[in-house]
Amino acid sequence: MTRILLTNDDGVTAPGLLALATALRAVNFDVTVLAPDRNWSASGHVKTLHRPLRVSPALLADGSPAWKSDGAPSDCVALALMGALEGDFDYVVSGINPNANIGLDVTYSGTVTAAMEGSIGGKPSFAVSLDAPEYHQGPLDFESAAMAAARIIQHLIQEGQNTNPAPIWNINVPYRPAGDFAGEIYTRQGVRLYRDVLEKRLDPRGKPYYWIGGEAPTGVVEEGTDFGALSQGYISITPLTMDMTDFPRLDALRSGGS
Repeated sequence: MTRILLTNDDGVTAPGLLALATALRAVNFDVTVLAPDRNWSASGHVKTLHRPLRVSPALLADGSPAWKSDGAPSDCVALALMGALEGDFDYVVSGINPNANIGLDVTYSGTVTAAMEGSIGGKPSFAVSLDAPEYHQGPLDFESAAMAAARIIQHLIQEGQNTNPAPIWNINVPYRPAGDFAGEIYTRQGVRLYRDVLEKRLDPRGKPYYWIGGEAPTGVVEEGTDFGALSQGYISITPLTMDMTDFPRLDALRSGGS
């Protein structure tokens, strides 16, 4: 049976993790969970070298066994692939994140960078995020997104996406609890528009500290992009690579341009 290592960046008790574990098991994957013991949202790509890391047993909300670590999401992947858990894994899956990871979000996202760590370890990897409304009140419904993601992951695996370097797939699902998605589109990264605001405050001793706040990010609706697909109700599937070389600029420099 195909073995999947499942992690996330919201912590081992997050409902999106349980929903994805359940959906992957329903399509006959052997799923092992190793996730952070706390929330690591927007943690980026982390490799903890300055302190020891611990792995201990945990339980998901349905009582199924899991593992947790005090490391970051990418630490969890590295630990499992390097032997902290018994056996080998065929694929790495990360999610479900409660908010979309599109455009340049992928550099911040603990969800996506966990998948990047899987690729570094030679395993085809998948990051799954839900485009839930910002500041949503009450519990989110992850079930339809989890079922769609499991089906997409199964399809991509069956197509034989075992290339070198190992592929990274960034899957973003519109928030449609009824499962009435417009379809699925293979996309490129779009343009994310951030509206961050730096707030300076004073602590009780009069010393300054800072909050990075502001309105929720938006994006440019453009055909063929992740943001454009989500805005039209489509599931976005974006292949990513770790090679961030600017090839057009490199070619121009090599040919004597500027």
